[in-house]
Amino acid sequence: MTYNSFSLSGSIVDVLNQRIFPGTIHVENGRITSVAEESVSETHLILPGLIDAHIHIESSMLVPTEFARAAVVHGTVATVSDPHEIANVLGMRGVDFMLSNAEQSPFKFHFSAPSCVPATPFETAGAELSAPEIETLLQRPDIVSLSEMMNVPGVLNDAEDVNEKLRLARIAGKVVDGHAPGLRGEAVKKYVEAGITTDHECFSLAEALEKLSLGMQVQIREGSAARNLDDLIPLLDEHYKNCMLCSDDKHPDDLAEGHINEMVKRAIAAGIDPLKVLWSASVTPVKTYKLDIGLMQTGDPADLILVDDFDNFQVKATYINGELMAENGTTKLSSQVVEPINKFEAALQTPQLFGIKSSQDQVPVIDVIDGQLVTKKYSWHPTLNSDGFIEPNIEEDILKIAVLNRYSLSKPAVALIRNFGLKEGAIASSVAHDSHNIVAVGTSNEDLAKAMNLIIQNQGGISAVTKKTEHVLPLPVAGIMSDDDAFRVGVSYGEMDDLAKEMGSQLGAPYMTLSFMALLVIPDIKLSDKGLFDGTTFQFIDAFESSVG
Repeated sequence: MTYNSFSLSGSIVDVLNQRIFPGTIHVENGRITSVAEESVSETHLILPGLIDAHIHIESSMLVPTEFARAAVVHGTVATVSDPHEIANVLGMRGVDFMLSNAEQSPFKFHFSAPSCVPATPFETAGAELSAPEIETLLQRPDIVSLSEMMNVPGVLNDAEDVNEKLRLARIAGKVVDGHAPGLRGEAVKKYVEAGITTDHECFSLAEALEKLSLGMQVQIREGSAARNLDDLIPLLDEHYKNCMLCSDDKHPDDLAEGHINEMVKRAIAAGIDPLKVLWSASVTPVKTYKLDIGLMQTGDPADLILVDDFDNFQVKATYINGELMAENGTTKLSSQVVEPINKFEAALQTPQLFGIKSSQDQVPVIDVIDGQLVTKKYSWHPTLNSDGFIEPNIEEDILKIAVLNRYSLSKPAVALIRNFGLKEGAIASSVAHDSHNIVAVGTSNEDLAKAMNLIIQNQGGISAVTKKTEHVLPLPVAGIMSDDDAFRVGVSYGEMDDLAKEMGSQLGAPYMTLSFMALLVIPDIKLSDKGLFDGTTFQFIDAFESSVG
């Protein structure tokens, strides 16, 4: 329903001018015509709409139109979205799909041009984006930045292709987003001097403060797997004008529960001035990316939300361009017809493909850290069966992990992982950053094969198998997104998440954590379809030999 002319009264939270006052906002044809300070009976808060300053929509397992339907319920009116997940699968065809689908929604989607497709040469991706394609994207008005520059070694070593993309962004006058987890000292200085101005990968206060001191803006992240808000909340007291809030990756069940609104609520509860928190949640991204999003000033688009109070921060209504998008927890947006596109060539797997041996007395193990994308390298004396093959050790929580190239016929790369917690069965996913090959963790070769084969048979999805049951949530759009209703997907994903935890996982988000175990650009140790990889030295680790030549 569109309101050509209406008024909203309450406590007006004027974030831009850092004041709160009673009054009435008048809206005509989607824009604010006046903001009157006056006595009113209404007590709810009227604030600018919230913005997710860095997110991969694909990680919600929803297409943009469905993501919007879920996000507006929580007061989100806009995103800065990096489509590099689908770009790694389908290249420009995938990016075009995201932009085209987003145009069907009144939600204010803004996109970045993916800078690293493929992310590294150490894994198999489905596509590549060349510098001329990046240049084409950067000329579009809905592309507001060059997305996260994950190729840190390329920046530090002046790689020609990296320098060319940075040059194109400068010419286009677009922001260059960063991705430099743990980068400090002289290295981060050079990274910043290359023109990279934001970073969402800070996982310590000291790292964030160093990057802020060099002129970077810090995007404080609270996603489904990486949760940095608690560590970084203190930044908002003094550095709120150079901070933004983002989720990076948000799974559908978590999105059903909350979004940037939950970050705002927690920061306020931690004692930060609400006006400072809301500046980071709205003003900083608008100014940084030059977004056409209203900040509740006369003449602005009427992009605003109604909230009960700062303590509960319950979103009562969301407006975009003066149109009511959500009210009292119910979305007003309709689903759109989606025609899936995909790229999936993997063949069914057999259990013997997951057998591994090693000549080493101590073998490296991926050590998972709950709530973080980084991992640690753990050394383990392997348990062997009678044939000399390495066996998982459930008592020590040492399981097998495998990654299979989904783009051509291949055999899986297999290694070991710790702290995943499964006591039975296996789980698998074709959501596996950044190349989205199939990744699985399991307690036996048989279960790994079954879990992967469910994904292959469905041309994408997440799966779980035990002796008693087999479940799969299909993801037919590029093997990483559903074509179904956002809220049904959220329920289905929640059921899969619960099943993984019933199988023994103690992780907060087992599938989200699994999806990052193939993300080579995050240290210390990960697994690609080509083998075990050291993310600190950017070299393969020669530790295992397969049972199949």
